[in-house]
Amino acid sequence: MKRTLVAVIVAGSLLCGSCTFLDNLANNLSSIANLANCEYTLKNVSNVSVAGVNVKNVTSGNISATDVVKLVSAITTKSVPLALNVNINVKNPTTKNALLTMMDWALDIAKTEFATGVTNQNYNIVASQTTTVPLGVSTDLYRLFSSDGLESLKTFASSFNSQGTSSQLGLRIRPSVSVAGQTIKSPSYIQIMKPTTTTGNGTGGSGISSSGSMRMGL
Repeated sequence: MKRTLVAVIVAGSLLCGSCTFLDNLANNLSSIANLANCEYTLKNVSNVSVAGVNVKNVTSGNISATDVVKLVSAITTKSVPLALNVNINVKNPTTKNALLTMMDWALDIAKTEFATGVTNQNYNIVASQTTTVPLGVSTDLYRLFSSDGLESLKTFASSFNSQGTSSQLGLRIRPSVSVAGQTIKSPSYIQIMKPTTTTGNGTGGSGISSSGSMRMGL
């Protein structure tokens, strides 16, 4: 009798545990599937620097002797780091939460893919709300300016406007989720910023913000 009771209790515990696991799995799968309904747009770009020089100094005409030295040194040492912070708005128009666990990014310069990277950060995109996802983007620009040198570098820096976007710079993102240790990626990149010129003209053309919906191969 005692053995039977113990067996019933154990079976009941396992059943309840299985139900909890299945409920959690169902909720996770629902959140993952709902990520496909989200919309992605550019909120803003900040802290843009080239070779340690804030591009606002260039666009505003306040470039200092120190900034010039930094740019010259970057060309000389063959290292021209570009860094910028991009804030992306992820809007969930549905009545259920969505789960974001990873985001690949691709940086385009003059309509050509220049660098790629990935950020691993979990975000719960709450139903009927917009969540801002920060993305740090960095790369080395030396090969872009190795032939033209400082003038080309200054022209590129001048292409940025006060909003931090550039007519030469494009950014694409590829949201992903993780299921049972397996990464499921969007089948294609979503355009957030779009390069509109192939050569710098120093006019400070603006980048184009875009939105898109992700369709994941679930």
